[in-house]
Amino acid sequence: MADPLPEALGPLLREARARLAMAGVDDPALDARLIVEHFSGTTRTQAIGDPERSMDGNAIAAIEAALRRRAGGEPVHRILGYREFYGLRLSLSPETLEPRPDTETLVEAVLPFVEATAAREGTCRILDLGTGTGAIALALLSAVPAATATGVDISAGALATAARNAGELGLGRRFTTVQSDWFEKVSGRYHVIAANPPYISLRDIGNLQDEVRDFDPHLALDGGVDGLNPYRIIAAEAARFLEAESRIAVEIGHTQRNEVTDIFKAAGYALAAALRDLGGNDRVLVFQWG
Repeated sequence: MADPLPEALGPLLREARARLAMAGVDDPALDARLIVEHFSGTTRTQAIGDPERSMDGNAIAAIEAALRRRAGGEPVHRILGYREFYGLRLSLSPETLEPRPDTETLVEAVLPFVEATAAREGTCRILDLGTGTGAIALALLSAVPAATATGVDISAGALATAARNAGELGLGRRFTTVQSDWFEKVSGRYHVIAANPPYISLRDIGNLQDEVRDFDPHLALDGGVDGLNPYRIIAAEAARFLEAESRIAVEIGHTQRNEVTDIFKAAGYALAAALRDLGGNDRVLVFQWG
């Protein structure tokens, strides 16, 4: 059993970092700082300027519990209960995928089209399939005040999280949710359909990093036998929900560019753009009709 945590902020941070390093955490210094700051209500500036600042017993107990969870493999943002995405703080829940920086590539890919559509039409209607935390839709709404979005998810828990995030960000009036298996209960027409669908093949789920395999919901990971089922559904059914001038943007696995492009081309779409993530991997494809 580990020794009790120190009561002063500076020594507490050092002990937290040492424990996580001993547990083999990839970035123990960052994760220790995030945990200590979150559960003690302190800042990095205070840790540097006032390292002897005393922590109360409740904070120390919460930090102790969080360190045990992190050392056991639980991702730090799951423990904190939120993740930053495109400058927005988004609450997480067990039913939501943890939004990751690579998905910001999708936001950047369609943002100019959303802005241009809103300027021309007075609005831009966005359909976010598999919305999860609402990350994609809410990022676009935060950047384009005239836009509106509908978040679709099969999980009621995910939709509750997305709606809560929209409310906390002041975007609730422009964001609605629909519980639906893809397009099953969707109505209306949209200028943009966006999706970060499940794209891991069934055989590869067991090979994912522990933090993904054990803590992200499998519904948000499982793309079927070859990982391409969601793209087939979107390509086959999207047309009746699209405005004449519209775009479909999807995140893909880094090896799936050709296969996903072929699926959409066979359904009558043309590739409008292909973007790579910060690591240089193929990440987002944008399609238009015709």
